Amino acid sequence: MTAVARKPQVYLVAGEDSGDRLGAALIRALRRARPDIEFSAVGGSHMIDEGVPSLFPLGELAIIGFAAIARSLPAILKRITQTADAVVAAKPDLLVIIDSPEFTHRVARKVRARAPEIPIIDYVCPSVWAWRPWRARSMRAYVDHVLALLPFEPEAMARLGGPPTDFVGHPLGEQVSELRPEAGPASRLTGQPLLLVLPGSRSGEVRRLADVFGAALGQLAARVGPFEVTVPTVPRLEAVVRESVARWPVPARIVTEIGDKHAAFRRARAALTKSGTSTLELALAGVPMVAGYRVSRLEEWVARLMIKVPSAILANLVLGENVVPEFLQQDCTPERLAGALAPLMSDTPERRRQVEACAGLDRIMGLGQGAPSDRAAAIILAALPEFNLEPREKVASGPRTA
Repeated sequence: MTAVARKPQVYLVAGEDSGDRLGAALIRALRRARPDIEFSAVGGSHMIDEGVPSLFPLGELAIIGFAAIARSLPAILKRITQTADAVVAAKPDLLVIIDSPEFTHRVARKVRARAPEIPIIDYVCPSVWAWRPWRARSMRAYVDHVLALLPFEPEAMARLGGPPTDFVGHPLGEQVSELRPEAGPASRLTGQPLLLVLPGSRSGEVRRLADVFGAALGQLAARVGPFEVTVPTVPRLEAVVRESVARWPVPARIVTEIGDKHAAFRRARAALTKSGTSTLELALAGVPMVAGYRVSRLEEWVARLMIKVPSAILANLVLGENVVPEFLQQDCTPERLAGALAPLMSDTPERRRQVEACAGLDRIMGLGQGAPSDRAAAIILAALPEFNLEPREKVASGPRTA
C-alpha cells in the first residue's frame, strides 16, 4: 500500500526576543526549501508575523539576574511544563530549541524523557566555553545536534564532549550591508559626530547602566565638544529607556524602528555599549566602541568563580584579542568610559586599531558563504524523516545524531 504523504511538522521554542528573531528567519528559510512545512511555536512578534502563533506571550520569560529569576521561578516552571506538554501532544517531526538554555533545555529534557523519538536540535550553542563546561556533555542526553553562531564553538563542544555541532554563522552577518556606510568607513569621520548608546536589551540592564552611561556622556562632551546621541531600542523597552535617558546631560534621540537603527549605525562615529551581542553587531558594522557592564554583587561573585574567558566582550572573543576596551563592575565609571571614548571620536591610533581589527571579521565569521538561516535550515531538513516511507511509530527511539 502506498503511504499517504503528510506535511512535515516542526516545533520551535524560543525564550526571548533574539531567539524569536532567529526562529522567524528560520521559518522563512525552511519554507523556501519546503513550503509544505507546518510550524508550532513558543515565540514572539517576529514568529507571529510569519503566521506562527505562540503558545503563550514570550514577554513572560524576559527576566534577568538571579534575584529576578528566583521571584519568577514558579511561573517559569509552569511554562516549562506547559511547553513540554504541548510539544509532546503535537508529536512534531522535529523540535528546535532556540537559545535561552535555562528555559529551552529544561523543555528539551522533559520532551526527551516522554517522547524520545522526537529529534531535538539546539539552535545557538550555550556558552559552555565560558562557564559551566560540564553542560556540554550532559546535553548529549537530550540534544541531537547543535547549530552554532560563533566560529570557535564547534571545536569547544567537541573538546568538552558535547553533541555534534556545526557553525552556521551569526544572523548579524545578514545585516552588514544595512549597518555599514556605502561611502566606506572614512565617511564616519565627516559631519556632526554621532555616538550610539546601547544600554541593554532588558529593563534591568537599562536601569543599571543608564546613570553611569549618562554621566559618561556629560564628561565626554566636556572633553570633545558637542555630538549627537542616538539610543536604538525595541518598542517594549521604549518607556523604560525614555525614563532613564531623561536625566542625561546630553539630549538623546531614541529610535525603535529597524530602519532608523540601521541609519544610525551607518552614520555612527563611535558607540558606548553594554557587553554582549551588541559588541559583535557594532564590530561587524565597523563602529569603534567602548563597553561597560554592571551586575549585582552576588552575580559578580558567581561570575568570578565560574566564568573562565579572557574577555567579557563577545567581539573580543571572536577576534581573539582584546581590541574593545571593557570596563566591568567597579571599573565601569563615567571617568573611565569617557576617557576611553574620547580617542574614538576622531582619527586617532586607538580608533584605527579597532577599525582595522574589526575589518577581519568578514573572514572569521564566514560572511559570503550563504545566509546563516539557510545553512541552519539545510541541517534541519536533513534531520527530518522521509515522510512517504515509514509511519511515525517505526522511527527508532532514544537519542540520535542529526
